[in-house]
Amino acid sequence: MDEYLENTIEELKRVDHLFYVSLKYTRTVDMIKHVLERIISTHECAVEALLQHAKGKKLIDAVPPSPAVRAELLRKTYPSDAVVQDALNLLALLLKLRRAKYAVREEFRRHVTMIATLDSKEVLEVSIDTVSEYYRKTREFVDYVHRMITGRE
Repeated sequence: MDEYLENTIEELKRVDHLFYVSLKYTRTVDMIKHVLERIISTHECAVEALLQHAKGKKLIDAVPPSPAVRAELLRKTYPSDAVVQDALNLLALLLKLRRAKYAVREEFRRHVTMIATLDSKEVLEVSIDTVSEYYRKTREFVDYVHRMITGRE
């Protein structure tokens, strides 16, 4: 179980570097997409760590191989946990952003924006500030998962 938590923390370190170094200096939509990919990967690692923890506590029988099924199982395993539910909602949004068609605005500038058209024809503007919010929520979720698994503050 420690291995899964370590993978999550290592993935968060990669997001940290991409966000604070790479994105700061390149300011491109490609870099925004790379940061979002790493945030998705971090969430998937955290979901797996929580499911392994739930399996160890005999709350579930097995951890499914598919990330989508894992997320749904985690949603059912912790239905009243607001932090987990919010993180899974963010993961669902990020997965939609991954598949979305997008346009670019103000590339190489501070206000670089990825204008994504989601499946539902909803248009979402993802700027550095938006990515910052996603990163903050991801960090909080990883900290929460760490506290749940280790049992310490």
